Amino acid sequence: MVLRQYELVDRVLSYDPEADEALLNRAYVFSLQAHGSQKRASGDPYFSHPIEVAGILTDLHLDDETIATAILHDTIEDTVATPEEILSRFGPNVARLVDGVTKLSKIEAQSENERAAENLRKFLLAMSDDIRVLLVKLADRLHNMRTLHHIPKAEKRRRIARETMDIYAPLAERIGMYEFMKEMQTLAFRELEPDAHESIVRRLEALNVAGEDRIAKIGSGLKLLLSRGGIDAEISGREKHPYSIWKKMSERHVSFEQLSDIMAFRATVATEEDCYRALGIIHRRWPMVPGRFKDYISTPKRNGYRSLHTSIIHAGDTRVEIQIRTRAMHAQAEYGLAAHWAYKQDKVRPDTQVRWIQDLVEILDNADSAEELLEHTRMAMYQDRIFAFTPKGELIQLPKGATPIDFAYAVHTDLGDQSVGAKINGRVVPLRTEIQQGDQVAILRSKAQHPQENWLNFAVTGKARAAIRRHLRHKERDETVALGRKLFDDIVAHLPVAIGEEAVDAALVRLKLDDQDALMDAIAGQRLDDAQVMEALMPGSTTGDDALPLPTRREPISIKGLTPGVAFTLADCCHPIPGDRIVGVRRPGAPIAVHQISCEQLHEVEDDDWLDIGWGAKAEGGTARLAVTLKNEPGALGAVATLLGQHKANILNIRFDTSDTTFHTNEIDLEVRDVAHLMRLINALRAADAVSGAERA
Repeated sequence: MVLRQYELVDRVLSYDPEADEALLNRAYVFSLQAHGSQKRASGDPYFSHPIEVAGILTDLHLDDETIATAILHDTIEDTVATPEEILSRFGPNVARLVDGVTKLSKIEAQSENERAAENLRKFLLAMSDDIRVLLVKLADRLHNMRTLHHIPKAEKRRRIARETMDIYAPLAERIGMYEFMKEMQTLAFRELEPDAHESIVRRLEALNVAGEDRIAKIGSGLKLLLSRGGIDAEISGREKHPYSIWKKMSERHVSFEQLSDIMAFRATVATEEDCYRALGIIHRRWPMVPGRFKDYISTPKRNGYRSLHTSIIHAGDTRVEIQIRTRAMHAQAEYGLAAHWAYKQDKVRPDTQVRWIQDLVEILDNADSAEELLEHTRMAMYQDRIFAFTPKGELIQLPKGATPIDFAYAVHTDLGDQSVGAKINGRVVPLRTEIQQGDQVAILRSKAQHPQENWLNFAVTGKARAAIRRHLRHKERDETVALGRKLFDDIVAHLPVAIGEEAVDAALVRLKLDDQDALMDAIAGQRLDDAQVMEALMPGSTTGDDALPLPTRREPISIKGLTPGVAFTLADCCHPIPGDRIVGVRRPGAPIAVHQISCEQLHEVEDDDWLDIGWGAKAEGGTARLAVTLKNEPGALGAVATLLGQHKANILNIRFDTSDTTFHTNEIDLEVRDVAHLMRLINALRAADAVSGAERA
């Protein structure tokens, strides 16, 4: 029976009288209408699932925003509802939480091996900046496991059960939610090992009949013993769940009959001191099993779990496990971090509590509002890491601030070396784009590409930077020698007669260089000027009245990311100038075309033709095109020309595009220094009386 609207609201109000009742009602009605006639595999209305998930979370006494998120968590993925609707109807906090759960739901778990499963668990933690996203996702999975038997295909049931056992149950354990973990494991075990599950359940039932309710008798005796010792304790006993028993049988290689500790009791007391007093009373009454005592109060588990564990021999032949803890410790043990939404944690020694748990506990205990809580509740375990996916779904872990270059080298060195661009979530982006949590990244590659020096400006991983530097070292000398040889050929062309290898060898001796590569390297690096080289090749050629003219050197390369000497042009379609973000386009038999990154023509460019480039340090000067709308009055164009001249901009061309009786628009091509110079021109034009509007075309 699905929880009715008023029943769900009453549950929340019972533990949080100040909850936003209107928010819960709106969420209930919206989800009911959005899911409409959708059905689950059981034949029940689909709407029953999110309501049951919300019901599970009310047992944890979670806040109204989390309950609303649970009600809405499938609307974006499974209905026509949009994130914008959720934002406008339910506010930014609920919208962000629903978006977080939706992202987690889109993950295709790859739990075929332990490494992939652990990576996915890390990803889930990292994606869940707000712990409430994780809690909703775990409750969602728990309800799906409760209804797993309705799915007709056995293969699908086993896949979901295996995913739950490998991913979600360990994740629940990781944040201390043992009740969730145990139920998930039991339900998954029933599906994965049905024969073993049935056998253990049947033997437990037979044991109970034969033992005439041993758990009740042992529990009563334990309570009476502690009461006589002056300790008021709540005692609960249970048989260990089937999966736990099966796991012990497998690990110890024993049969069911050989297991002696299938019963466990919990004593919940008022204070930490009572825990240790109770332990002493129990050990004085019954012998302790050696090696079975654990003190998780003085040394908590990694996820903050605190309790005393011991095993005793009861009635001479029965081994019984006993856990002793305070009520606050019990809340933590059952529901982990979720417990702190409803319970106050006892003071914890800062040197024993795991740091990220400790920080969250302090924040949860001291937060005055949901907004303050939202600002701080971050999963600090992986706050400096991001997780991205390859197109095939492989998970790649990177540091925050990583770019597609880092991603490419993380996949394979060759892929990194040949990167020319990337697609993030299907959209083409430059290599310098920062990857965000959960992005899917596809690297665009070209065999003609090689690592560029400017990649070091945005590569952040050690692997990527080392690979780039290694390649640059190997390539740098070859490129330098090639450039030096071009310059050397220019120098030789100015000599009056052709020279042979003997003249070059003699020049090497005069210049004290080892070989021709060293000579070319020195020329390209400007450690030798033209006069020195000519004099070494032909002594006396640069002195006296008959001195030969020196060759004219080329202008410095102004584009970073291109091999020195490679021809390029600035595209006429977008007129890039220094200061613009640019990209190179390579076409066979043509110079590299340099475009603005926002140029519309780039949509027609094939993936493999992209080059990641930038302006050189000395890059200055270019042609920009302005669209200037003038008032249709005498002297307007002259005023504009004068203004441009005052700002040191040279007019190259003017074209009249449209005109009417009031205004006329001109496209003006200008020589400017850079983007900053252009923006000053535009601002000056907009301030002029004769100008109605000015913008870059």
